[in-house]
Amino acid sequence: MLLHSPPVLVLALAIALPAMAAPAPLPAGHDSLEQRIKACTACHAPKERHDAFFPRIAGKPAGYLYNQLLNFREGRRQYPMMNYMVEHLPDDYLREIAEYFAAQHPAPPPAQPSSAGTAALERGKQLVLQGDAGKKIPACIACHGEKLAGVAPTIPGLLGLPRDYINAQLGAWKNGIRRAHAPDCMAQVAQRLSDADVGAVSAWLGTQVASADARPASSIALPLPLHCGGVPGSSAQVAP
Repeated sequence: MLLHSPPVLVLALAIALPAMAAPAPLPAGHDSLEQRIKACTACHAPKERHDAFFPRIAGKPAGYLYNQLLNFREGRRQYPMMNYMVEHLPDDYLREIAEYFAAQHPAPPPAQPSSAGTAALERGKQLVLQGDAGKKIPACIACHGEKLAGVAPTIPGLLGLPRDYINAQLGAWKNGIRRAHAPDCMAQVAQRLSDADVGAVSAWLGTQVASADARPASSIALPLPLHCGGVPGSSAQVAP
């Protein structure tokens, strides 16, 4: 028993036991945000892979990224991996994640080669830069910015996204699989695009490269061509 141990041994044990009970110090950065979002960067890698399922999210406006995390959590967007990962995350944590990725600005990815014909690429360029008044389709640059780099706080850039991802998302809006805060302006635009238009826009955007210093614009002329529920202060000019 300890009570009958020699005094020197008692003292040694008294010194050793607290040291044995103390946990080892955590390595630097153990609980950093970079550590906690490795589940995100495993798919959304800084280096573009032109993956239809995992777009580059670095450099997108924080408000846009936050809205998309909410959309996944609340079921307006459907991708099982994302729905599962965020379903129990609180708003503040989602904002922190969004702000982290918004502050990252890796080098832009190279252009994607396109097998689309000249006519399709010209149609895509027209829709992106001018729209189609006859079909009440506003130009992409009217909302996503003249340089297509997005507009803070809630409008994403379009350059640097995989062609197949853009094609898939426009298709999801057309089919009602992807939704946003009402009124859902992108759903309205997608409904007015033919399948050929969707392919043309996706193909042309895929051939474009953002400049290395491209950043989301700080403001854009309001009202927007369509009222978008996710964009504060927007109001409709083009009839739904």
